Amino acid sequence: MKCPFCGAAETTVADTRISDDGDIVRRRRRCLKCDKRFTTHERAELRMPQVIKKNGSRVEFDREKLAASLDLALRKRPVSSQAVEAAISRIEEKLLALGEREVASDKLGEMVMRELKKLDKVAYVRFASVYRNFEDVDEFSKVIREVSRSAQPLGR
Repeated sequence: MKCPFCGAAETTVADTRISDDGDIVRRRRRCLKCDKRFTTHERAELRMPQVIKKNGSRVEFDREKLAASLDLALRKRPVSSQAVEAAISRIEEKLLALGEREVASDKLGEMVMRELKKLDKVAYVRFASVYRNFEDVDEFSKVIREVSRSAQPLGR
């Protein structure tokens, strides 16, 4: 690792620690030339698939755009930010598990809808209405009936 102070290539690792969740390795380093210390962080680099939009164009997966979509659907709903973060992480894990270089936006949208359905039924209907481009009240009614059936306890 090159020293950020003097540019020397010779540095040593003085201390290594793994983060609590095990995803990041923190290393304290010392430059052998100028003797200054600095910290580096190491994490696995995972490449998310590109998203193929409905018009055929390809864009990089954007975690922030996904978070903004969820936040919009969940606006003024009683869902914690931790629950939203966990949903985003599950979606990312599923995308990575696909092992594909590209994923259709439809498939990503369905993943989002499944997560929203678990988090909040109202947010699910909001997202579905935009995602599926509802044209009339009947389409809303159909989704609301679907959600109502899935929300009823077993045995009814």
